[in-house]
Amino acid sequence: MSRVSYVNGAYVPHGEAVVHVEDRGYQFADGVYEVCEVWHGKLVDRSRHLDRLERSLRELAMKMPMSRAALGIVLREVVRRNRVRDGLVYVQVTRGVARRDHVFPVPETEPSLVVTARSTSRAKNDALAANGIAVITVPENRWARVDIKTVGLLPNVLARQQAKEAGAREAWFVDRDGYVTEGAATTAWIVTQDGRLVTRPDGTGILPGITRRTAADLGRRQLLEIEERKFTVAEAKAAREAFITAATTVVMPVVTIDGVPVGGGRPGPVASGLRKAFHEMAELS
Repeated sequence: MSRVSYVNGAYVPHGEAVVHVEDRGYQFADGVYEVCEVWHGKLVDRSRHLDRLERSLRELAMKMPMSRAALGIVLREVVRRNRVRDGLVYVQVTRGVARRDHVFPVPETEPSLVVTARSTSRAKNDALAANGIAVITVPENRWARVDIKTVGLLPNVLARQQAKEAGAREAWFVDRDGYVTEGAATTAWIVTQDGRLVTRPDGTGILPGITRRTAADLGRRQLLEIEERKFTVAEAKAAREAFITAATTVVMPVVTIDGVPVGGGRPGPVASGLRKAFHEMAELS
């Protein structure tokens, strides 16, 4: 069965899904996006993802393309039409189509909306988690408002490519003071030697992760101590465990950082336990 995408009011074959050459997302990266996990046919943490989408739009003085209720219907319909049981649904909103000019177009310009969905292999992802992944560290070189989930991801793309060429799955950005900010597409976590879960606090320097919030809620339910503070690369390499969170990975153990084994070079019980129980805490709709 061929894939189906939603583009500005129409469900179209994925191979024919196009936007105008003067869409501001294409011209200026003037747009935002969200990625939501699909688990057993259900959207995971949909409300929190839509909350973050609305916040990103507000920060850029951009309009919602439709009501939350209507967008929820579109998301579920794209998932249904693509027969996705386990996978991802992607939402992108841009400021719309207008003559190329740096200033905003007239207020009457309608935003553009694209929604796609695809299946992923739970078996492959679980096998990856069973072995853990490698990460590398790279200097932080992104703009100062990465808390807005924009489509301007070139530094992230370059970091991910660097990770791939190094035989790793993810790159962690490191600020000028030597502290880890976050991954190119994930939130960074460590487990200290005394069992505390540490992740950098929200702010303009990191994306407020949705999977991060749910994982933290689950950790508290499991009576784990969550500490929101900065941590250095050296502290991460000396940690009992490390892991990442994102809609694309859920909870994924990290077993090496820059080639240095973490926690004996194998997944630890905290990350593995959070991954196993994650969907018991997440909103499913």
